[in-house]
Amino acid sequence: MARNKPFVEPISLAEPSPLDLKQSRDLEQHLRDHGLYESQEEAELRELVLGRLDALVKEWIRGVAALRGHPTEDANAKIFTFGSYRLGVHGPGADIDTLCVGPSYATREEDFFGTEPHCLQAILSQLPEVEALRAVTGAYVPVMEMKFCGISIDLLYARLAVPLVREELDIGATHTLRHCDDQSVRSLNGCRVTDMILREVPNVAHFRTALRCLKLWAERRGVYSNVTGYLGGVNWAILVAYICKLYPRGAPSLLVSRFFKVYTQWGWPTPIMLRPIERDASLAMPVWDPRENPRDRTHLMPIITPAYPCMNSSYNVSECTLAVMAEEFRRGDEVCTQILSRMGPGLTDWGKLLEPLPFFEGFKHFLQVEVVAASKEDFEMWEGWVHSRMRLLIKSAGMMVDVRPWPKAFRPPDQQQQQDGSGQPVQPRCLYFMGLSKKKAQVYNQYSQALVIPQSKVDLTSPVNEFAHKVKEWDQRREGMDIAVRHLLQRHLPDWVRPQKPVLEAAPAAAAAPAAEGGAAAPAAAARPQLVGAKRPSEGGESAEAAAAAKRQQTGAMAALPAAAAESAASAAGATANGVSAPPSRANSDLQMADLQRQQEAPPVTAAGAVEAASELNAASQEASLAAVGDVGDWTVLQSEVQPGAEPAAQSSLPAQQQKKPIAVMLSSV
Repeated sequence: MARNKPFVEPISLAEPSPLDLKQSRDLEQHLRDHGLYESQEEAELRELVLGRLDALVKEWIRGVAALRGHPTEDANAKIFTFGSYRLGVHGPGADIDTLCVGPSYATREEDFFGTEPHCLQAILSQLPEVEALRAVTGAYVPVMEMKFCGISIDLLYARLAVPLVREELDIGATHTLRHCDDQSVRSLNGCRVTDMILREVPNVAHFRTALRCLKLWAERRGVYSNVTGYLGGVNWAILVAYICKLYPRGAPSLLVSRFFKVYTQWGWPTPIMLRPIERDASLAMPVWDPRENPRDRTHLMPIITPAYPCMNSSYNVSECTLAVMAEEFRRGDEVCTQILSRMGPGLTDWGKLLEPLPFFEGFKHFLQVEVVAASKEDFEMWEGWVHSRMRLLIKSAGMMVDVRPWPKAFRPPDQQQQQDGSGQPVQPRCLYFMGLSKKKAQVYNQYSQALVIPQSKVDLTSPVNEFAHKVKEWDQRREGMDIAVRHLLQRHLPDWVRPQKPVLEAAPAAAAAPAAEGGAAAPAAAARPQLVGAKRPSEGGESAEAAAAAKRQQTGAMAALPAAAAESAASAAGATANGVSAPPSRANSDLQMADLQRQQEAPPVTAAGAVEAASELNAASQEASLAAVGDVGDWTVLQSEVQPGAEPAAQSSLPAQQQKKPIAVMLSSV
């Protein structure tokens, strides 16, 4: 009996209830309403494209066989799929991950890639139905990217150590890997892992519905990215497959609910494994085993691939990203408990679970990483490299503050991307953002009750400089490829990165004054010009401005502000206390606008940042004085000071290593 015991023991074998089935139908309909299922026409086109591609690789391998002196009648190559398409959870417009398996005499360097007439890359480039063909030979897993009849294709190549590839080849067999090079093993493992996941799942249809839901949830909550330190497609698939094994008869609604409940309580770094780790003494490939490999002991969230050689697919996860995902698991558990406990006849409110994360509203402080290059081609390579190194900055900065990176880049609108104010074309660029927050006090260790209190002043200069240095060491970096890192307060974020909010129909009468003078009408709580450090109104009754004004009056700090600023703050506080959001008056609007413009035009803080001019130093000192009474919020930037006895103009000629501007943040007393 013990030998028949499953590796993953089910928690429940109960059949789904009528309520479970009804909630699962609501879930599937919700996913369809959001366009997660492709049309029948697109599905048929994908089948035609894969059939055409398979015929092309068979024709290509016959040409290679003739060139190498092998019999053409036995020459064969075969196309396999993996990833979301093979799992059956792809959506409209998604790419197809494909693998070409060829014999030993067809090499990757000389026959698969290349511009010679017999190379597959050259053959594909001549086809009118193939567009945007791009060979990425230097990648960890070399890939050929293209659009075939409008369908995006990522094509890998695996060279087997046999002269004949049979049509009935089983790439799931371990002996297929024998004598293969490392790149071929990595290419084959994509298909092998995908097939093994489907083999381990008790009910494939329920698995697919739950996985579609959770992938959409992860994208909207900003935790879908293996490169950034979150989880990618194969990670989420393994996690969902594990829940399916715990509840083999569970309906999709139950699987989604139990997904959050199980992983909210999971004791990481306990690994997730669908089956026992397989070993093969004849192949002797390294597998994940913390008992033998010290490096494996450092993994924070091990999710082990089920196919040999078993590896940790989530080694990029850091303490910061693990904390973010743990918090999202807790939220998902709470929301699922709430929406699934309702027994009414109406539709299940799955939209509440899948609400997008208001990322830019959740933090007061951000690190912005700007990526620029001289041309579009250079930008694609440079942006990919910088993004792959971003986890270094996340990990190092996460030792000082809590960091929540947003996994996707933000690109400026087309009109800003194409030309600047002078009408001249500008460099292609994109922005990455990381939300910053103070670390919570925590117990030093399990043997002590002493609390570790976070520092009140945190200097991020060292992590930023280290990140920039490692990124710029790239051997393929060209002129024009650069990055810039700056610390931004929430109110200084670019307008085009914020989600557009609907305009309220009933706006206060006072807010119509600027529109009457030729300005555009704004929502009731629109971002009006504010003094440095003025807080936005809170959602409660009394605004933060009124509270800050009262605190200044108690401490006498109001006298330190300029007269115009004090008058503006007092009038705004009084108006807000009466329930009216009055617009800035003409007497102080110039001061407010100039103050905001000065901060928004501040130069970026780079690894070799520029020295501040005298006007910038005055602006920094003014902002520091406001921060002393708690107006800027919880954090503010501490600018570098002028070296004694040196003029600002003279300092600008100092070497780059002496011109670094520190990125530091300080916790205020408020």
